Amino acid sequence: MRRRIPRTTLHRKPVSQSGGSLRRITAAAALVLTAGLLSPLSTATAADDPVPVSDHCKGQCADILPPGANGSATLAEILAHKLLGTQPAHADDQLGPYDALSSGYPSLTDDTLTNFFNDASFGVPDGQVGSVTRPRDDVTITRDKKNGVPHIKGSTRYGTEFGAGYAAGQDRLWLIDLFRHIGRGELTSFAGGALANQGLEQEFWPQAPYTEDDLQKQVDYIKSTGGARGQQAMEDAQAYIDGLNAYRVKSKNGRYFPGEYVLTGKIDAITNSGEIQPFKITDMIALASVVGGLFGNGGGGEVEAALSLMKAQEKYGVEKGTQVWESFRGRDDPETVTTIHDGTSFPYGQKPATARGQAMPDKNSVTREQLVYDRTGSAATAARSGTVAKDPVKAPSKLQPLQGMYDDGVLPADMFTGSASKKGMSNALLVSGKHTASGNPVAVFGPQTGYFAPQLLMMQELQGPGISARGVSFAGVGMYVQLGRGQDYSWSATSAGQDITDTYAVPLCEPGGGAPTKNSTSYLYRGTCTPMEKLEKTNAWKPTVADSTAAGSYRMQVFRTKYGIVTHRATVDGKPVAYTSLRSTYRHEADSIIGFQMLNDPSYVTDAASFQKAAQHISYAFNWFYADSRDIAYYNSGDNPVRAKDVDMSLPVKGEQAYEWQDFDPTNNTAALTPPSQHPNSINQDYYISWNNKQARGFTAANFSLGAVHRGNLLDDRVKKLTAKGGVTRASLTQAMEEAAVTDLRGEQVLPELLAVIRSAPVTDPAVEKAVQQLEAWGRAGAQRNQTAAGSKTYAHPDAVRIMDAWWPLLVEAEFKPGLGADLYQALTGQLSVDESPSAGHGPTGSHAGSSFQYGWWGYVDKDLRTVLGRPVRGKLGDTYCGAGSLTACRTALLTSLATAAAKPATEVYPGDDSCKAGDQWCADTIVHRALGGITHRGIQWQNRPTYQQVVEFPTHR
Repeated sequence: MRRRIPRTTLHRKPVSQSGGSLRRITAAAALVLTAGLLSPLSTATAADDPVPVSDHCKGQCADILPPGANGSATLAEILAHKLLGTQPAHADDQLGPYDALSSGYPSLTDDTLTNFFNDASFGVPDGQVGSVTRPRDDVTITRDKKNGVPHIKGSTRYGTEFGAGYAAGQDRLWLIDLFRHIGRGELTSFAGGALANQGLEQEFWPQAPYTEDDLQKQVDYIKSTGGARGQQAMEDAQAYIDGLNAYRVKSKNGRYFPGEYVLTGKIDAITNSGEIQPFKITDMIALASVVGGLFGNGGGGEVEAALSLMKAQEKYGVEKGTQVWESFRGRDDPETVTTIHDGTSFPYGQKPATARGQAMPDKNSVTREQLVYDRTGSAATAARSGTVAKDPVKAPSKLQPLQGMYDDGVLPADMFTGSASKKGMSNALLVSGKHTASGNPVAVFGPQTGYFAPQLLMMQELQGPGISARGVSFAGVGMYVQLGRGQDYSWSATSAGQDITDTYAVPLCEPGGGAPTKNSTSYLYRGTCTPMEKLEKTNAWKPTVADSTAAGSYRMQVFRTKYGIVTHRATVDGKPVAYTSLRSTYRHEADSIIGFQMLNDPSYVTDAASFQKAAQHISYAFNWFYADSRDIAYYNSGDNPVRAKDVDMSLPVKGEQAYEWQDFDPTNNTAALTPPSQHPNSINQDYYISWNNKQARGFTAANFSLGAVHRGNLLDDRVKKLTAKGGVTRASLTQAMEEAAVTDLRGEQVLPELLAVIRSAPVTDPAVEKAVQQLEAWGRAGAQRNQTAAGSKTYAHPDAVRIMDAWWPLLVEAEFKPGLGADLYQALTGQLSVDESPSAGHGPTGSHAGSSFQYGWWGYVDKDLRTVLGRPVRGKLGDTYCGAGSLTACRTALLTSLATAAAKPATEVYPGDDSCKAGDQWCADTIVHRALGGITHRGIQWQNRPTYQQVVEFPTHR
């Protein structure tokens, strides 16, 4: 069965060979879920009396989303910002409180939480109404004075959703337009040909290439297979689009549309000629593919994994090389932190004893599929030189201060680079009522979605027939609140990243029966030579005020097979193949709308169990968390395909029917999915933490990052102590989160082992001894990267932080490269980057991204050093690397690299950028909101913390 939108009839094929119990579970799950989809909704479409809304949080729900609710600015406001430094109303009023928590958390109490968070109660209190808009008779949009958050209340379902779309237009029109063009692979044509824009669309479009017909089929699929809820979801989506278009027209006619449309040449500032293209429901599918691509996918990268395995086998031989590679791969590291820690296991994707159908490439045969063709103008120049030619337009004098604001692109080129499983973000801390001061559960949770201006997420409250929620939604797909609170419950998510993407090696063929080559464009599908489908996207641009890139164009091209998109070509056992990437959510980008609809429906979610059932309808790979006055709960969502017996999901597999996903049907890319009971899930564990760490024992990691040291340890250690002590409050749990947010993972978790090796004998070099003492003092003080006081812009241990930042990449290389050899070291560092410090250029916004310490070699270093020290290690690496196992030689390698690091000046460690001068350590770490439009914001103290965050404690229940 498909759990994505369960069918009314079940698949006939068994999902396992032993299968009776699993088939019964699957069938039972289908019946329960299908009944939920087909049952009448508690909604109304005609004008009704508003349903009374109850708020059981009693003032104990809080949230925050910097920089501010208002993400729109007219041309006049953009100019005033550039020339005078002014901000549009509510553009940055949540930035200060968010920033202040880093210095204010040590003295935090429940009573002072609102100094750092907003009151997230339903409605707007009397006397706090900032504005009221009535785009239709059946809906009002009320904004509060303090933050300008839209509170949308409708007397009809259509009116409620129309109001949501209208408010989205008010707050995020330009952003929504920008991201629908990213989703359609048309960024350069829309925003300009800057090199970063070219890079971004070339990274994203091959992951989710669709024709307009493909997008419409996804809408039709939800309508035809989703029962009453599917029909309602698409009606809600259309109402949302109608509201968005209504604001589009009014703002254009009233000349208060976002100024970026003028700066990118869409509308003439004098005559108002030009157009903001109408939105349509298929844009929602394109937008959903962007959100899923950033935060909800998992797996992939099997070709690169195969190449790194082959390097290990070349170095050590097949048996030993495989053992070494598997130890770095860490599919189920016994030392890694897990969200479910009560001993329950959830086996998924485990390595088979003898894998079937593996399709390892022949040595040196792999080539990446060409994407870009027919470059002209500045696109051709960029391909030759790596730089783009500029041809600035003659701008009116009043617009000259804004000229070239998009010359570096609207977004980083590498926003979608790397396998989808390496896009994880967000964290969650929940404590059962058994361990809190009130006896009610406490939760502090939220998504880390990067820092943009305006933010990708948008705050809103929705109250209407069948809908009652407040929180955030991704702009453009905000028919429902996606993360937030209901009347007596709250929910949030972290990216899970489990493997829902596989790589197939499809045999190439020639239709006429000739000998195929790696360049052949037909393939064998179930014995028939089948032509690949060619998808194309041609983009052209010319210079504008915003982007001075000279005119140019190119054509992007991908080949699509029934096994997914062609990514590489190679030979396997001497025969040409195309490697394809098949994601279970491809062609189903918006199916999760059903689950979100349920989460917003107060008649559906009434307790932890019904929350879990709602989350089961979310296709993307997320960890979902829930809290009400009685329970906390967890559920891992995602369309986890049931793979053929003994197929290894971590490596490429033959594109043959015997190795397909069970019940695979390429028509709509459907297959048998693992039943809900096999997804990691739990109710009322003593506490839960998640920071994109491993979900549970047995649940195979989709990438190399889930090892012995993970940033989840920063949360788990603190929450475990709080829970054991008891009396947990909202303030104390928030303090635990924030202390972890300003702590250097390497300094807290790995530095003790590094120092133990170094201190195993006296340090004789005075300069190195001084560096060691500075590191020791920093470690004793908590290894923080935090200001000495609010506004000081300096760390208490700046030299130790500088030394660690300089030392880490040097020590990793000194520890591992000699033993692994240059080729294998390069292959493994390609699988998992060595470091991810706050000052490095990484994350969805590039540098200054906030989110840090998710991907790095800290677990490898920790295991290896404990092995050298003779300490217990579970799941050792396949060899001992530091000093080849000699404590003396290991110590020498560490001391030599430390001496080099300690001598590096701050100007070299922190070389400076557009936001910071060279050597400014604090500034190098700061969070800077990446401007997607004409409004920018000041940098703030680094915090490794959710972008949107809730602090909740419900005292009562319906």
